[in-house]
Amino acid sequence: MPTRLKRPPFWRPLALTVALLGFQAYLGYSAISGQFGIESREEILADIEVLEDRSAALQAEIDAYRHRVSLMNPQHLDPDLVTERARALLNMANADDILVMVNPDTGKPISGQFVELIDNQLISIIEADSTL
Repeated sequence: MPTRLKRPPFWRPLALTVALLGFQAYLGYSAISGQFGIESREEILADIEVLEDRSAALQAEIDAYRHRVSLMNPQHLDPDLVTERARALLNMANADDILVMVNPDTGKPISGQFVELIDNQLISIIEADSTL
């Protein structure tokens, strides 16, 4: 019985080589221009800077809100804020305060016209504007 030697097919190693070269080309393309590649690194770094700036601005806003909330703490009320709010709510003024009367019709100050106004006119202006 004669033994016949089979020659190995040439297409198997060739197919394996082509598949491996294609996979290496895919990896190279992904490393350069993929989502996390070299070209995308610039965009990612720019996004990081924008987000860090936004985070710093939001942290400053949070700190401002925390400060305002701490001012509302009943154990640590600021006397200046308390007197300011009390004066605004009670329509009161201190002797050191400077008041500017405003005509509710025109919205212009009437402090320069104070000498010419009669007491009744002043009273009617004050009664017309309940915020004074």
